[in-house]
Order: sequence, then structure tokens, then C-alpha cells
Amino acid sequence: MKKRSNYFVVREKAVPEVLLKVLEAKKLVETRRVPTVQDAVEQVGISRSSFYKYKDDIFLFHDNSQGTILTMTLGIDDEPGVLSVVLRQIADFGANILTIHQSIPINGIASLSISVQVLQTTGDISEMLGALEGQRGVHQVKLLAKE
Repeated sequence: MKKRSNYFVVREKAVPEVLLKVLEAKKLVETRRVPTVQDAVEQVGISRSSFYKYKDDIFLFHDNSQGTILTMTLGIDDEPGVLSVVLRQIADFGANILTIHQSIPINGIASLSISVQVLQTTGDISEMLGALEGQRGVHQVKLLAKE
């Protein structure tokens, strides 16, 4: 049985400096203010290894999540019903599914990208992610928050 990830909301003052710098570096790369990851990590003062170690595990989450668009990527087994279970889980939490993209499976695993809109009626996002990770056939869940 695979271990489920936990998600936390933490005040900025409690976050270690290296994680805040990873966020800064990610923003530099995503906004194309720097051409490479190497340039970004040099500018914020962290190592490339720190960046790659934490880049998928730290992101900004806004206080006002109403209307926020969350983009999740999942690795799922190429088996009948797995995608259906994922979509049902999201619907059960009351998030509005905006986009779905599934790649052609490679070695029996498909990469799935889903964008959802957080509504006033949407349940706890952390619980939703945990429920998705706990589903049979789901291998990883990564989350990005965007407004």
C-alpha cells in the first residue's frame, strides 16, 4: 500500500528560507525572466539540487481560493475505469472540471492533466488530493495553483 501525501497550509514565516527561494526561482523560470534554471538558482542563491528536490512540492496557495484554477497532473494506469474514478472523485468534492488532457500511455502509465475551478461549494482541496492519491491506479498527484 502506497503512502498518502499530506498537504498543509503554513504561514510564510514558518516556511524555511530554501523553500521560499525555490518559489522565487520557479517564478523567474515560469515568467521567463531568466533563460535557464541555473540562472534562476544563482539569482536567488540556492543550489540546483535544492531547486529540483523541492520544486514539485512547494507552491503558493491564495487565501481567496474561490475562482482559483487548480491544475493537477497525475500518473494513472492505462486500465478501464481509472480515469472515470478520478473524475468522479473531483466531482464528489464539488470542483468544476475545466479541462482534461490524457497522453497516450507509455509502459502502461498515462499522464493526465486536469484543470479545475474551485467554487464556493468545493470541499477541502487537501482532502480531495489525498483521496485522489489513495485511488487504485493513481501513481502520483502534483498540484499547481493559479488564479
